[in-house]
Amino acid sequence: MDSVLGLVALACGLIVGLGAMGASVGIGMMGGKFLESAARQPELMNDLQAKMFILAGLIDAAFLIGVAIALLFAFANPFVVVA
Repeated sequence: MDSVLGLVALACGLIVGLGAMGASVGIGMMGGKFLESAARQPELMNDLQAKMFILAGLIDAAFLIGVAIALLFAFANPFVVVA
């Protein structure tokens, strides 16, 4: 049982850590591409900015879903069998 709890704790750390890293890389790439496209066509900047904020919210939502799953595993662990 102790090994299951240790592996679940490791999995929770990986879920949160890799999710945060992926979300930050995704938002960073999207922000860079937004700046490039706004520099090329400044007249489309308002439309691009609205779409960028929607995508940033979706990227953050995917990360927060991963955090919620990690919290589920940490506090209501379905893998521990109570004898």
